[in-house]
Amino acid sequence: MFKDNWIQVLAELERKGEPCVLVTVVEHKGSTPRDSGTKMLVTEQGCYATIGGGHLEYKALQLARNMLQQGEQQMKVERFNLGASLGQCCGGMATIMLEPVVRARHHLVLFGAGHVAKALVHILATLPFRITWIDEREDEFPTELPAGVSKLVSDDPVAEIDGQPAGSFYLVMTHNHQLDLELCARILKRGDARYFGVIGSRTKRKRFDYKLKERGFDEAALARMICPIGLPEVIGKHPAEIAVSVAGELIAAYQQPAASATGGTVSERDEIADEPASVRP
Repeated sequence: MFKDNWIQVLAELERKGEPCVLVTVVEHKGSTPRDSGTKMLVTEQGCYATIGGGHLEYKALQLARNMLQQGEQQMKVERFNLGASLGQCCGGMATIMLEPVVRARHHLVLFGAGHVAKALVHILATLPFRITWIDEREDEFPTELPAGVSKLVSDDPVAEIDGQPAGSFYLVMTHNHQLDLELCARILKRGDARYFGVIGSRTKRKRFDYKLKERGFDEAALARMICPIGLPEVIGKHPAEIAVSVAGELIAAYQQPAASATGGTVSERDEIADEPASVRP
């Protein structure tokens, strides 16, 4: 018997934000490896369930992986003569539908579980992000997390940077300025961030620039660090306002080609980092 476990696999791929294509036999005539309604899932590295094997499945895998490599989001329908065109002995006709069902997601590493981070996570969960949310304090995380968000309680958040995928997005917004500084130094040392933002005022930016230069980082490296973060037109200090502003900046970053997603904006929220701890992110 065929093991059609694609539903469970799809749920797991969705949780991880891993792109895939659902291949369905939508019509069959004559003798075919499997009947209409048969499905399989294709990722860049794997295949789950089967539409019967042979050259038909081989062609379906090729088409699906090409769609993944090209980032295509439109459904395709392909028809095959299993005798003449594919050299299979079945002799029937099969029509397959290839449907991208999980969007490619950008990986965001979010440090800090304060008010702004909590507001931001709910917005970003509706966008093409998968989020690793890191804080030292277990009790600061919400009881329930949105889909695509994984919490990581760590005694050493700085050490978690080394294991992140290349080209990740980083947001630093912890409750501790010294921890923010250490995180910044480690992220800059990696040098492969697609986006790197730090919440804070212009005063905080100047202080961090000075301290990071003392550690050997040059102007080119510091230019990759965005601080303050958020769209300059949004000057409100409410956590939801800041979250919307930062989300807008992140959207602008991922819509740019990877090579040019650098630089920064200047926010008018100069005093955010110097506010009392009760309202500071």
